[in-house]
Amino acid sequence: MLNTGMNEYIDDIAPFIHQAALNPHCNSGEIQQIVDSTRHLGLAGLCTSPINLPTAREILGPKGKTKLIAVIAFPFGYLPSFLKIQEAEWAIEQGAEELDIVPNFFALNEGKGELFAEEIAQIGQLGIPINSILDIGNLSTTKLDLAVEASIDAGTNGIQTGNGFGSPVCSDQIKRLDALVKNRCAIKAVGGIKTLQKAEELLDAGANYIGTSFGLQIVQSMKEKSK
Repeated sequence: MLNTGMNEYIDDIAPFIHQAALNPHCNSGEIQQIVDSTRHLGLAGLCTSPINLPTAREILGPKGKTKLIAVIAFPFGYLPSFLKIQEAEWAIEQGAEELDIVPNFFALNEGKGELFAEEIAQIGQLGIPINSILDIGNLSTTKLDLAVEASIDAGTNGIQTGNGFGSPVCSDQIKRLDALVKNRCAIKAVGGIKTLQKAEELLDAGANYIGTSFGLQIVQSMKEKSK
């Protein structure tokens, strides 16, 4: 899904939200509650770590409105490629419908764009949509351009602004990324998105999806606003 740039016509933000369930300190009851609420509200996706996939898949049931998304090599990508591939394969076996991958930034920083892209392409060959998590706040203009082109060449379905650590994502970063992507893949904004207003600003700037731990609250805010 590509952005229309017309978020003033959005009357339901749920189809744009990927609810994150990535807090390593959550217990099973809290994870179950997040997944069940995500399903109930009809959010676009539930993004979680591989360890939570079996529980999430059971609660979500058969594939439906809410996609089950697994993070791979999260949060920093510091794993050999063969381990990332094994993690991705396991995630798919557990019912993941999409993968958010932290790529090989070491290769990128060494100027090895082909190696950076090759890893993404290998995981993409596993047969489900993949998204490349780029740490755009820490990438120079040259490196960001290289990372975007390499990710798209490798077949990524989307580019995510970051892993959620560090400074909040801003509209200018989305506009910058949108100019590089040129409508060739989706953009997911991630990082410090806690309110409906912030989510709407980022969608208007060019984001296609919002990744946040506050997705449930954002959707509830829109429901209240629409009353």
